[in-house]
Amino acid sequence: MADQLITNALTIDVEDYFQVSALAPYIARSEWETRECRVERNVERILAMLNEQGTKATFFTLGWIAERYPQLVRRIVADGHELASHGYGHARASDLSPAEFSADIGSAKRLLEDISGQEVKGYRAPSFSIGEHNLWAFDCLERTGYRYSSSIYPIRHDHYGMPNAPRFAHRVRAGLLELPVTTARFFERNWPASGGGYFRLLPYALSRWLLRRVNTTDRQPVIFYFHPWEIDPRQPRVAGIDAKTRFRHYVNLQHMEGRLRRLLTDFHWGRVDQVFLPADPVVPGAHR
Repeated sequence: MADQLITNALTIDVEDYFQVSALAPYIARSEWETRECRVERNVERILAMLNEQGTKATFFTLGWIAERYPQLVRRIVADGHELASHGYGHARASDLSPAEFSADIGSAKRLLEDISGQEVKGYRAPSFSIGEHNLWAFDCLERTGYRYSSSIYPIRHDHYGMPNAPRFAHRVRAGLLELPVTTARFFERNWPASGGGYFRLLPYALSRWLLRRVNTTDRQPVIFYFHPWEIDPRQPRVAGIDAKTRFRHYVNLQHMEGRLRRLLTDFHWGRVDQVFLPADPVVPGAHR
């Protein structure tokens, strides 16, 4: 039975398998239009699963996807979920100049709002690509009108991470909160505990224990994330990729949906804006 004491934030990064940053060396941006797009059917399956459980979530959606599947964006909103921005074209924030980044997040926000008729409050950088070397991105987000970001993963990783960042919600600008993806802390180090490839790799019982530890020991809500392609074991296989990328992308795809269903019943979940914005209790530097 779900723990009703804390409502956690369930998030979905709406992108397709061929847009994953780790596959960028193998799939050129110019090839996206030629690839089989499977995001619509996968998001529909996720929406059905959430509806069965009466769960609401936040969908960080690429502008590129929204432009091609506006009816999917409207369905997300009609089902009572929060629509948020994942940028337009899945460009890593760390690869863009401030001007390029502002243009990307601005065009995505306007597009999503025009399609949905709803304010877009939140942003998540592709591949958690805001870190110590591009903190100027928060200035851009605040100027563009976002109210929160969930773009920092306070771990060590070969593609992203800011291990010394605060682990929990904190204010990074006067009008902007940063909501880091959840970690568990052991042996003076932060460990991933909140979704993606780690959730597919680790035994479900261990993932559940880590999340419960954050709820019970830290007394903080979890921010969990996954992608629509992670419930799609029949997605086209990308040829010629290196062994590490192949393992990370394809490991345990066949088990993901079943694990998500267990997760939905073992914890209480809600939208990011409803979990973090109403009370807005955080102060700078809080909850390390």
